[in-house]
Amino acid sequence: MEVSRQLLHIGVGAFALLLRDLTWPQAVALASIAIVFNAFVLPSLAPGVFRDTDRGRRWTSGIVLYPIGVLALLLLFPARLDLVATTWAILAAGDGMATLVGAHVRTSALPWNREKSVGGLVAFLLFGGTAAAGMTWWSASTPPDAWLFVAPIAAAVLAGFAETAPITLDDNITVPAMAAAVLWSMSDMTPEVLRGHLAAQGPATMALVALNAAVAAAGWAARMVTGAGAVTGACIGGVMIVGSGVAGWTMLMATFLAASLATRVGHSRKARAGIAEDRGGRRGPGNAIANTGVAAWAALIAAGSANPTIAHLALVAALATAGSDTVASEVGKAWGRTTWLLTSLKRVAPGTTGAISLEGTAAGILSSALLAGIGAWVGLISAGAVPLVIVAANAASLMEGVIGATMEARGMLTNDVVNFVNSAMGAGVAMLAWSLF
Repeated sequence: MEVSRQLLHIGVGAFALLLRDLTWPQAVALASIAIVFNAFVLPSLAPGVFRDTDRGRRWTSGIVLYPIGVLALLLLFPARLDLVATTWAILAAGDGMATLVGAHVRTSALPWNREKSVGGLVAFLLFGGTAAAGMTWWSASTPPDAWLFVAPIAAAVLAGFAETAPITLDDNITVPAMAAAVLWSMSDMTPEVLRGHLAAQGPATMALVALNAAVAAAGWAARMVTGAGAVTGACIGGVMIVGSGVAGWTMLMATFLAASLATRVGHSRKARAGIAEDRGGRRGPGNAIANTGVAAWAALIAAGSANPTIAHLALVAALATAGSDTVASEVGKAWGRTTWLLTSLKRVAPGTTGAISLEGTAAGILSSALLAGIGAWVGLISAGAVPLVIVAANAASLMEGVIGATMEARGMLTNDVVNFVNSAMGAGVAMLAWSLF
C-alpha cells in the first residue's frame, strides 16, 4: 500500500503543470478543494490512503498536509506561481522517489540519520532536481538559459538534505519550506553580479580564508569545537568571507566567541546539574550549521545581488539571533534563579527545553544589542537597523522558546533543527520589518 501512496504522491505533482495557465484565485480555489477532498472524500474512495499512524489525526496526516502545503505556498507567493510549481515538483518527485527507493533498494544508512539511506537521498537529488529543472523550463516566460536552472537544482539539493534531518516533522512541511526559501532567496541573484563579485576577490581574500582555517584549527586545539565542527566552521567561514568579506567574517567570529564564552559560563555548575552542553561544551558540525548556516546562505545571496542590503540585514539578524539565544540559554542555566515555560508560565528546573529566565533573557537582549552593533560597525547594516535587529532577534528567541517547549520537547525536532529555525525566524522577522517600515 505504501507504494500506491507514493505513486499517488508523485502523480498529483503533475497538477503543478497547470499553474502556468491558472490565475492565482483559480489556483487557491483548486488547492482548497483538494484539502477538503483529501480530508473527507479520498479516505472513502481509497480506505488505505491513510497510514495506520495517521488514523485519528485527519488534519495532520500527510495526505492532507500535502495540499495544505501547496495552499500555503500560494498564499505566501501570490505573484510567483512559477516558484510554487517548482517547489511542488520537488516535493512530488523528490520526496516520493526518495521514499520508494529508500524502502525498496538496499543501500547504506546515512551517518546523521540511520533511518534514512544513501539511496533515498540520491533518489531525491536526482528525481527532485530533474523535476525542478523541468518545471522551471515549463514555467519560464522567456527561453531559459543555463543560469535559470541553478536555483531549482540548489533548491532540490538543500530540500533533499532537509528531508534527511533526524526529525519526525512531516516531509510535506519541511521539504516545501526549504525548497521555497531557497528559490525565493535566489530570485534576486544574477550571474553578472555574482561573476563580478567573484572576479573581484584577490590575494587579501585568500589570506583571510587561510586565517579562517587557522582559527578553526585553533578552536579545535583549544577544545572549543570538535574536529568535524572545525572543518564545518572553516567551510562556513570561507563562504562568509567570499560572500561578505572581512565584515561578514568579523560578524561570524564575534558570534562564535559570544556563544563559546557563554557555554563556559558556570560550566562546572551546569555539569553538576546535568544540563551542560555535550562534549564539554565543544561545538560540533550540527551546531555550526544550525547557528550560522542561514547567515552563510545570506552571504552567498549578497554576493550575487545588485543590492545586498536585505541579504546583509538577514545575515546580521540570523547571527544576532543565534548568538543571543545561546547566551540567554547558557546564562540562564548557570545563573537563572527562576525558570519558567512560555507555554504554561509554570516554574520548571533550569535547562528544561523551552524554558526562559529573567537573567538569561537580559543577557540575550544585551548580547543581541552587542552583535547588532558590531554588524553596524563593520558596515553590514546601518545604525538605524540596529534596533530592528535587536527586536527581531529577541522576538525569534521567544518563538523558539514556544517551539522548544512543544515540538522539541515531544521529540518532533532536534535542538539543532530548532536553532536553525530560530536563526531563520530572526532573519525573516528582520526582513519583514524592514520591508514594512
